[in-house]
Amino acid sequence: MVAKGLEGVIVDTSGICRIDGDAGRLIYRGYDIHDLASNSIFEEVAYLLWNGELPTREELERLKKQLSFERTIPDSLKRSLRELPRESNALDVLRTAISALGIQHQLKKPELADAMIITAKIPTINAAFDRIRRGEEPLDPRADLGHAANYLYMMTGREPDPIKEEALDKYLILLADHGMNASTFTARIVASTWSDLYSSVVAAICALKGPLHGGAPAPVLQMLKEIGKPERAEGWLRDHLKDGNRIMGFGHRLYRTTDPRAEIMRDVASKSAERSFFELARHVEQSGVRILQEYRPERKLYTNVEFYSAVVMDSVGLPSDMFTATFAASRIAGWTANVLEQVANNRLIRPEIEYTGPVDRKVVPIENR
Repeated sequence: MVAKGLEGVIVDTSGICRIDGDAGRLIYRGYDIHDLASNSIFEEVAYLLWNGELPTREELERLKKQLSFERTIPDSLKRSLRELPRESNALDVLRTAISALGIQHQLKKPELADAMIITAKIPTINAAFDRIRRGEEPLDPRADLGHAANYLYMMTGREPDPIKEEALDKYLILLADHGMNASTFTARIVASTWSDLYSSVVAAICALKGPLHGGAPAPVLQMLKEIGKPERAEGWLRDHLKDGNRIMGFGHRLYRTTDPRAEIMRDVASKSAERSFFELARHVEQSGVRILQEYRPERKLYTNVEFYSAVVMDSVGLPSDMFTATFAASRIAGWTANVLEQVANNRLIRPEIEYTGPVDRKVVPIENR
């Protein structure tokens, strides 16, 4: 029996991430995501994914200093960003920038040092392009700001409000890894050929660009703005379903109950978003769950992490067309951790496919076809 989309197929073992879809649990290296989101910052979680253990205070400070040192991007890359069309897709820009950075690393075995370099530079690349396309000068990162704070500072030119900084930091933690998703699997496939880390990340970005993987938050935000008022939610949702459309931000292929990340993001959104907008989102969530239960009684469909991610990213001041590139700024920790795990115990990933085409055909001379 063919498992379309490799659904339910176990392709390898991993010590990085465990998803219990029935219980609604997400675990990084043995730590529940609720525990990590409540007690850690993104830098700690990145260290955990890369090294298997949470850092000591001294190890965390060393990592912060290393990331701070690596955040600046070369002037040559800034010039390249200026030459790109301002209407370019942010993920296309990020893919191109990472590829340019990786020119000198071709066929070099992936190393942790490269993982830290790419992780440090992605927010700088995203922010630089966003400012350039708005006719503003890119800002250099500040040594006194952490990872999430620097991202917001470089995007807006203002030192972020602590609530908004914390909101983005929680987002970065929650999206840092999620098992063998499409982009992570793509990164591991490339790494299994003994290619370099930059190539693996470029391939992962290409997979992330597809709207079925990382592109839901922007349409969620558009949906919420179109609905506009809580009293319009039910009619809008029902009309949307009658027209044969999906309601973005609901349901997940792996979770049979609430997405644990969505629970945390809902709480984050309640603190970072304007009260009226959060209440709108909450009403749309409740209406959507109830209506989808009517349409699909055999399934329990709840909001996924992307629903409230849209609310949070909008609340901290990120433009909607930068949402997926910001997803990459989080998932880079998981991508690189998976690449390092792949090459540590590598076997070329080479699955088979069941052929369903014709057999025993004979070539007819071209003049007789």
